[in-house]
Amino acid sequence: PGIGKTRTAQELAALAEKRGAQVLWGRCYEEQGAPPYWPWVQCMRTYVQQAGAERLTAEMGPGAADIAEIIPEIRGKLPNLDTPQALEPDQARFRLFDSITTFLKNAAQSQPFMLVLDDLHWADRSSLLLLEFLAREIGTSRLLLVGAYRDVEVSRRHPLSQTLGALVREQLFHRVQLYGLTRQEVGELVEGSSEITLSLEAAKVIHTRTDGNPFFVGEVTRQVTLENISEDSGWASIIPEGVRDAIGRRLNRLSEHCNEMLTTASVIGRGFTLGQLKPLIEDHSASPVLSEAEGSGQAVAVDQLLEVLEEALGARLIEALPDPVGQYQFTHALIQETLLEEISITRRVRLHARIGEALELFYAAEVEAHAAELAHHFSQAEAVLGTDKLVRYSLLAGEQALSTYAWEDALGYFQRALAAKEGQQTDTETAAALYGLGRAQVATFGRHQRDEALANLSRAFDYYVEAGDVPRAVAVAETPMFSHVGEPSIFTQIFSRALELVPPDSHEAGRLLARHGSLLGMAEGDYDAAQDAFTRALAIAQSQGDVALEVRTLANASQVHLHHRRFQETIETGLRAIELAGQIDEPGAEAIARYYTSQALARNGDLAEARRHATALLALARRLRDRHLLALAFFSNQLLCRLQGDWGFARDYIDGGLALLPTETRLLASRVTLEYEIGDFDQGKICLDQFVEAVRLNPPGPTVPYAQMAALIPTVARITGVIDRFDN
Repeated sequence: PGIGKTRTAQELAALAEKRGAQVLWGRCYEEQGAPPYWPWVQCMRTYVQQAGAERLTAEMGPGAADIAEIIPEIRGKLPNLDTPQALEPDQARFRLFDSITTFLKNAAQSQPFMLVLDDLHWADRSSLLLLEFLAREIGTSRLLLVGAYRDVEVSRRHPLSQTLGALVREQLFHRVQLYGLTRQEVGELVEGSSEITLSLEAAKVIHTRTDGNPFFVGEVTRQVTLENISEDSGWASIIPEGVRDAIGRRLNRLSEHCNEMLTTASVIGRGFTLGQLKPLIEDHSASPVLSEAEGSGQAVAVDQLLEVLEEALGARLIEALPDPVGQYQFTHALIQETLLEEISITRRVRLHARIGEALELFYAAEVEAHAAELAHHFSQAEAVLGTDKLVRYSLLAGEQALSTYAWEDALGYFQRALAAKEGQQTDTETAAALYGLGRAQVATFGRHQRDEALANLSRAFDYYVEAGDVPRAVAVAETPMFSHVGEPSIFTQIFSRALELVPPDSHEAGRLLARHGSLLGMAEGDYDAAQDAFTRALAIAQSQGDVALEVRTLANASQVHLHHRRFQETIETGLRAIELAGQIDEPGAEAIARYYTSQALARNGDLAEARRHATALLALARRLRDRHLLALAFFSNQLLCRLQGDWGFARDYIDGGLALLPTETRLLASRVTLEYEIGDFDQGKICLDQFVEAVRLNPPGPTVPYAQMAALIPTVARITGVIDRFDN
């Protein structure tokens, strides 16, 4: 802290602006309560507010609706945006990241962009994942990403550590390690900022006590004058051991009212706004409000707020941010931390309670938009206010996180809500928390952890059924997730029960049957039951003229046909789905149908026709920006290339798929086979080790990954004559 990260970025930003770049800043928030992607939202919101509708439409393209999910201001300028299509969790987040990346790259074409993400050690996991994604995509763009973080706070288990590991692999990544100033530089800094010329001895003392940390040096120079610098060297002992004492001395020079305001602001967070402070302050003539001065201090009148803010600004303890107007932050995190440490736990809890209730009134018309912030304050005030508001805003914040694909944040909010409800009888809030937690777990957990997610969804479903809330019960049943071959799921029972809740010929029944057929055919391996479900779904779709439902049902049916080795049925069903999809522009279902049609054609020996569908699939997947569909498209194309001896193209397709899904065992198995087929045994062994490691991430078989290993290792042994891997 205080080494000069932000100041260095500011100097770089000044140089960038002189050279014609637009600089956008995003600052991570230390306390809980910030919305997902907060630093990115700040950057893009600033640009969106300045840009016109025509420009935004051109730069965002079809991704505008996705980006609007995290930046609502976009809909104010582009009011006719559609709601993004619901996708599997990984697909939905991939689409959002790709939309943001495309937008930033397009926007930077007319003017270079420099994006500064400050205090990355406080970034939420979703923001870091977006950083990793964008870093891989900007090599040829006019974008410069600058991140600042405290390395002393980043342990091996810190989320930023994983991101840094990913960034190191990018060729355009550079790390700048900031060190303390030299003795000479300390003297120059003091002379430049305080017009004090230090003697060699004084510069040595300051350098020794501060390790050259610019912030600490600044604290020292604020304690001394030219007259006493040589007379009294006691000030030198305050840094770094007593840096908080140094800050405390500055705070002691301020008025009582200013200190009370700063104390309240420190509980709000590193950054705060005039609007957030106002509800905490009332005129003397009204009931006392502000400062929790434990009965000894006076409440600061509203008309004094600007005065005490000016006092704090003059002391350089806080600074005004340029956008939006009325936003402030402490000039250094240590100042906020010092103020917080001086507050007793009891008083801090009471302050959080007052702040939460005041902000709840202040945000009355839009509390949902500030749910994360309110959830944080009410969680800290639980001992005073109880759990009602904590649960309410945690649920709202969790749903917001789900809607913006911030699955990790959603996990935390729903877990907090459930913890607050522990020991109580299951009610609507508990069910909502279970439903939200289950969806977040489906999105974040590996296949070996799915049982916990399904158990939470099942509990929510049971409650909604018992409560007679059919729409929510059906919504639980329709939670998007992949069906894995040979993995029986309790979701098959949920679908069966959900079908009993809706009229047998209703549209809801048709949607459920289309999904139920996939589960029956894939997870349960019951081909006949699956076909019965598909037949009923098709009848409903055709009777209601719902072509989209018909296409999705046919696409799902083609999947089940293929996995039960009914290749001709796969082709016939797939072609019918493709034809109907083209009539109504249903690219997602068309892509699924083309994949399975291509696979069946290849197995029937019609490689030319199979390749035509695989090429069309790749175009559709790129249009949809769907990670799993892209991986399927790469897999399909590489298989056909290998069958036709196009080894170079096959490797390129495999690498493209692995860049999206590094542990996808089908692609890894294909890469192993390719290397051994062309005689590169050394590379083949490396790829085989990667494949085995990826298989181990899955639960024990019988599952597709373990079946792949059972087939692949004997194949390698047959090619090489070496049989040392059978113990895998």
